[in-house]
Amino acid sequence: MGMGVPTFRYIRSSQVSPRYSLPPEQSAEEYVSEDWAAVANAISQRMTELGINQAELIERSQVSKATVGELYHNSAQRRRSARTLEALSVALGWHPRHLVAVLKGQRVPDIGEPVSRSDDDVPGRLAAIEYRLTQIETRLGAIDQVSDRLEEINANVEAMVRFIDSNRKRARG
Repeated sequence: MGMGVPTFRYIRSSQVSPRYSLPPEQSAEEYVSEDWAAVANAISQRMTELGINQAELIERSQVSKATVGELYHNSAQRRRSARTLEALSVALGWHPRHLVAVLKGQRVPDIGEPVSRSDDDVPGRLAAIEYRLTQIETRLGAIDQVSDRLEEINANVEAMVRFIDSNRKRARG
């Protein structure tokens, strides 16, 4: 088990129990592209950063020992409920959608960033857009400050060059 390439076999849809079928919002391509090894790595690194063990993570998240062990060791790559990944993310001090983003190879949301549950969650998506716009505005403000400081430095350098030039002219003449 572990990080090997998963193998697939073709089966008739009549052989698939509804419990194990892909959710309607997730295509087969999306399911295959999930990176459970990245989730295991993220969990392991964060647990090390926080100085906690699996028992503490289980207690904090209220996720079963078997599930935490499978995710931590990347020993069973199968679909998990969003609530499981959210509970683990929160228990690790992250945004609730952190591990889902890691799994799907997406940008990891910041703590405090609004949670959008789906593409149909218009208020959640608008809140997320507003949050990102606020972040962009803050960054642009910082760039403006740096730009103002650079203009000030440039003006000082130009003044120094003029001063040195005038001293050289006086020394020659």
